[in-house]
Amino acid sequence: MCNCLGETQGKIKQLGMMTEKESATDNIIADAMATPSPAKSMGDPGITPLSPSHIQQNDTDSNAHTGPSFIVVVAVDFGTTSSGYAYAFTKEPECIHTMRRWEGGDPGVSNQKTPTTILLTPDRKFHSFGYAARDFYHDLDPTESKHWLYLEKFKMKLHTTANLSIDTELHAANGKRVKAIDIFAYALAFFKEQALKELSDQAGAEFDNTNIRWVITVPAIWKMPAKQFMREAAYKAGLVPRDTPEQLIISLEPEAASIYCRKLRLHQMIDIGTKTTQNGFSPNENVGAGMTQGDTYVVVDCGGGTVDLTVHQIQLPEGHLKELYKASGGPYGSIGIDYEFEKLLCKIFGPDFIDQFKIKRPAAWVDLMIAFESRKRAAAPDRTNPLNINLPFSFIDYYKKFRGHSVEHALRKSNVDFVKWSSQGMLRMNPDAMNALFKPTIDHIIQHLTDLFDKPEVCDIKFLFLVGGFAESPLLQQAVQNMLHGRSRIIIPHDVGLTILKGAVLFGLDPSVIKVRRSPLTYGVGVLNRYVEGKHPPDKMLVKDGTRWCTDVFDTFIVCDQSVALGETVKRSYTPAKPSQQVIIIHIYCSEKEGVGFISEPGVRKCGTLRLDVTGTETSAARREIQTHLQFGDTEIRAMAVDVATSRTVKASIDFLAQ
Repeated sequence: MCNCLGETQGKIKQLGMMTEKESATDNIIADAMATPSPAKSMGDPGITPLSPSHIQQNDTDSNAHTGPSFIVVVAVDFGTTSSGYAYAFTKEPECIHTMRRWEGGDPGVSNQKTPTTILLTPDRKFHSFGYAARDFYHDLDPTESKHWLYLEKFKMKLHTTANLSIDTELHAANGKRVKAIDIFAYALAFFKEQALKELSDQAGAEFDNTNIRWVITVPAIWKMPAKQFMREAAYKAGLVPRDTPEQLIISLEPEAASIYCRKLRLHQMIDIGTKTTQNGFSPNENVGAGMTQGDTYVVVDCGGGTVDLTVHQIQLPEGHLKELYKASGGPYGSIGIDYEFEKLLCKIFGPDFIDQFKIKRPAAWVDLMIAFESRKRAAAPDRTNPLNINLPFSFIDYYKKFRGHSVEHALRKSNVDFVKWSSQGMLRMNPDAMNALFKPTIDHIIQHLTDLFDKPEVCDIKFLFLVGGFAESPLLQQAVQNMLHGRSRIIIPHDVGLTILKGAVLFGLDPSVIKVRRSPLTYGVGVLNRYVEGKHPPDKMLVKDGTRWCTDVFDTFIVCDQSVALGETVKRSYTPAKPSQQVIIIHIYCSEKEGVGFISEPGVRKCGTLRLDVTGTETSAARREIQTHLQFGDTEIRAMAVDVATSRTVKASIDFLAQ
């Protein structure tokens, strides 16, 4: 769709968008109110493309990530529950350094990553991140802590917000609102500072950020607005300048895990079917030793917020990867178990009390969830002894003041017979009670895996790699085993929590390793086509100057689940309505359906805008053709454009956040 400059709300000015078969004098002039059209109700006339056919160009030489060479690749795994960074020097690509040990780690929990927690001072300035933020907040006096802004598990907001924008807000533990872009930028700035300090210490001199290629991981099921949001946060954090976007690449989490898993040697992983690390191969052979040309495998990335599935086929001898089915998954991460625990507490103590306690004693609530986290990790299918969860003193004290009776009394009255009160000030949960908290989340994952394995594209899967922090859960492992019935070998890397991080570094070193991806959605624009009797609906007909047009036609760029090669572009040509026009704005629409006829169909929505800035390319030609190349084979959609008459590059950008 093209909202050309100079349009009034109710009228459409001269539009020079036409097919190659039309003469240059065919100008479309229309009253926006002439036909009931969703495009027109948005002041959106519809365009006729200069290039009517779907032209694809597989430009294998074009790589969106070419540009200046970098000395080091630094990947940031920005997780829902924990985050970290890793890096490798381009001269030593096999040697991946994970960040230094974090201070303040929990007993019995690996602290190669740090909790995704952030603390702002009462005047909203960044104070600390990770364990440092959590510990400082914990030690604040309760009268003070309610003024500080503490945030955790906030990443999922980017997935769950329907109309994500730069103005989207988050809620801190004390209930105060803060702009999400600021929080994500603060977090990325923290990782930039940590990584630069470590690299500078290694180099013995200040390390220059321009020598770093940055990689940020995101779930593969994230939509384009969320990916763009992370990029905007990186610009705001000073990770990379806006005018060198190629210095930052977005890595999809299960893809990163896949890249790492295909290089694993067999002593670096566990086959949970046999619980051995050998599997009949030499321990120094890599997984590729068991793979042949065309072998397929699934990576199930089980994180804190999402579970992400990707299906890859290995293409030897180079080991390139081809995506066989579009990334799928959902919000079935381990924080679902935390929500079930919170629901249990609401059942016992009342939702009104829990809501008040979270606001009035936010630091104590964090303490309680930390206590639950450590017991959550002890849940196992064969466990028989109870799990004890410490209740903070302030919980017991505040409940007595709030209700007028004791926590013990509440437990007796609640009829929750599988949770008891221990005189040591603990909730005693029997193993079945803990396992019940896992069940809804695990059921979602198993259902999703079952649906995936029923797809015709997903047959003869040789390996299923379980990665991500949640993959360590024995309950989840057992459920996946029971579902597969030996159809695939279930492999868990030893450093399962760092798989994505290390894979993201490898992706940053060679972004062309994944040669073919599947489009998650159908993308296109709305155009005017010549009206064809019997083919087009009568209510879509628009008559101007004796010519009959059909409005709202969906001009498809790429189809949902279509295989798209890296560097593959879709070409379209557009022309400004008037010679003096400086900017062309074209609305992009998307759908989860494969066949889309009109932008007015159910399930089709406006998802972004293509902006062509044609300033500085003025010409005396009767009309200007702006040839636009849209690249869909990468983790982000990119646009490039050129003025055909002058061969000058036109500034082209796609915005998925300005809805």
